[in-house]
Amino acid sequence: MDDVTLLDGGMGQELVARSNEPPTPLWSTDVMRAKPELVGDVHRDYFAAGAQVATANTYAIHRDRLVRAGVEDEFEALHVLALEQARAAREAHGGGRVAGAIGPLGQSYVPDAGPDHIASVALYAEIVELQTPLCDLLIFETIASVGQARAAVEAASHTALPVWLAFTVDDEDGRILRSGEPLADVLGFAEGAAALLANCSAPEAMAPALDILGQVGKPFGAYANGFTQITKAFLGEAPTVDALTARRDMGPEAYADYVMGWIDQGATIVGGCCEVGPAHIAEIARRLGR
Repeated sequence: MDDVTLLDGGMGQELVARSNEPPTPLWSTDVMRAKPELVGDVHRDYFAAGAQVATANTYAIHRDRLVRAGVEDEFEALHVLALEQARAAREAHGGGRVAGAIGPLGQSYVPDAGPDHIASVALYAEIVELQTPLCDLLIFETIASVGQARAAVEAASHTALPVWLAFTVDDEDGRILRSGEPLADVLGFAEGAAALLANCSAPEAMAPALDILGQVGKPFGAYANGFTQITKAFLGEAPTVDALTARRDMGPEAYADYVMGWIDQGATIVGGCCEVGPAHIAEIARRLGR
């Protein structure tokens, strides 16, 4: 299984847990502003567990979110800080890749919360240009609609870096995006991506999603979350992560069982999302014989 790339796990939930501070709408960005060393600690723990990629803590660094908190002037500096923490951890580890993470505009899991297409492309492109010199690949994460996928691919069309698209699907039916659109409808954007992934959805939803994503002949994979469900409270404006609850049945062994099933389906990129921590990644690495 040497051809399998092992990603890291969730960053945001790890940071919130380690900070011992109440969560805010800025989530992991706020933790990094106060305690940037924690970001490096999480990256180092994932590398030590066997991860081959450090996903930068840039998922939620969008202008609209910073505006609400009155810190838009920190936009560029926060991206650089997050990527430098990932790069330093990679250097200390002696290998691996750094991925720039780009989360959805507006809000996670709410497909119509972001701006129109033209504005979305411009905002995404600004981040692509900023991150490109500091990382090895870009991951557009938690894409919830066909429109978000279209904007991401267009925004990244001029970067020379590999671009991975990661889609969040319905927790009960992995064949459907959270927008209600068929996941198969995103396959038309595969030409603009180096890999297609399913992410931040229930582990049970990943197998049917992979059946679809594996049809285009490009690398594909999954990294699920460990939430019980995405609550209505979290779908409101400026939510905090205390509106979500971790599953008690998704320890390292149980999660790794799912991951090995995805690999049996042909997945070559696997890892974890929210509530999947270093212990989960270590168990996957063990089963991969690393």
